[in-house]
Amino acid sequence: MTPTDTAPLPRPSREEAEDAIRTLLRWAGEDPAREGLLDTPGRVVRSYEEFFQGYAEDPSEILSRTFSEVDDYDEIVLLRDIRFESHCEHHMVPIIGVAHVAYLPGKRVVGISKLARVVEAFSRRLQIQERLTAQIANTINDVLQPHGVAVILEAGHQCMTTRGVHRPGVSMVTSRMLGVFRTNSDTRRELMAMLNRPSAATTHI
Repeated sequence: MTPTDTAPLPRPSREEAEDAIRTLLRWAGEDPAREGLLDTPGRVVRSYEEFFQGYAEDPSEILSRTFSEVDDYDEIVLLRDIRFESHCEHHMVPIIGVAHVAYLPGKRVVGISKLARVVEAFSRRLQIQERLTAQIANTINDVLQPHGVAVILEAGHQCMTTRGVHRPGVSMVTSRMLGVFRTNSDTRRELMAMLNRPSAATTHI
């Protein structure tokens, strides 16, 4: 181990995590022994297990099962309006939005649910939106090796809407274009046209 390497910190026990919540309750001016708060530390820890379950998932493994029998399909595959929930790593408050994920297959395709699971695996971690966008796109590109990948995220950040400048209704848009989506303007325009069409998921309900 080099002098700059650091060993991973041991994970605290559930009891230690619950004690930390009690400390925060006292810091906020509350009494953790009050009847309504007795079970709060346990509830918070259980909710954190759900909020941050992405740390236990391997997004590359999610994409490992692919299909080659696609009859030479060589057009854009787009999964749009994937709702995601993440948490800002600066204030640990929610980031809620939608992701649009597209790729132009090479020789293989992946089940569309796997694209949504990759979004969830990365979003269920402490994040900033720029990194989240890049992680989703880079992983799909590395594992599937398609002709191109495009990821667009639009989200509201509660670190901006419920604290600080208090600006509700503001959304942040980030994108990552790789391969032909970056180099070919016609392919990029085709993607934008697909995104601007009405969604079949809503028009056919």
